[in-house]
Amino acid sequence: MKLSTVNSAGFSHEAPEPTRGTRPSGARRLRVAETFKSRQGEGLLTGVESFFIRTTGCNLRCWFCDTPYASWNPEGETFTLESLVEAARESGCSHVVLTGGEPLLPLQSPELCSMLRGAGLHVTIETAGTVDREIQCDLLSLSPKLGSSTPDATQHARWSELHEQRRLPMDVMRRLIARSDNVQVKFVVDSPADFDEIQSVVTKLEIATQAVWLMPQGVTASELESAALWLRPWCEQSGFTYGDRMQIHWYGNRRGT
Repeated sequence: MKLSTVNSAGFSHEAPEPTRGTRPSGARRLRVAETFKSRQGEGLLTGVESFFIRTTGCNLRCWFCDTPYASWNPEGETFTLESLVEAARESGCSHVVLTGGEPLLPLQSPELCSMLRGAGLHVTIETAGTVDREIQCDLLSLSPKLGSSTPDATQHARWSELHEQRRLPMDVMRRLIARSDNVQVKFVVDSPADFDEIQSVVTKLEIATQAVWLMPQGVTASELESAALWLRPWCEQSGFTYGDRMQIHWYGNRRGT
């Protein structure tokens, strides 16, 4: 299905306040970087055929972001929510992944999730947990950003400061977890120096160790395999689950996977 384009981005930091008795412009439209059918490469549902809806725009700037076209340099066109649901149904997948960027930034995300679930589809939301939304999904995939994700202050002074301020709002994460039926918490681990912060975040979120997945930072299969040598043993020692990034092994680091 070729999705039709419309105007209006409709992000929470852009949409005007609605007047009484009206809906804000673009209320049933969403700016999207890409949609595609692939296998889930991370977490509990690794290997499951899924339809991905990647929103564009992010309130963080991880230096290692593997989707800069949805964060550092956001691209995308706007689509009606109905057309996105139709595309998901036509994909033949029973699982849909709403990802980003940061998929909880758009005001329309809760309505889209409701429509997708109403169509009988399983919905996973992949979020950094920095935006609180009254949203329902089948699996909350929460990815707290560690201090090692912050961009270099000399090269990106403004974003380094904003990223550090925004990356770890524990109260928001707790609320998202509390209203979710099923949760996985995924950390991108850059080096063993991240271990203490991971333990601290897990303790503060009061998440069971078996719900925690640790994934190595890297964009090539060789980088992931090298990191596994020190990360996998620590997972086993700590009771966490080692999570490979299988999409990189299957397809390489490219869009639409």
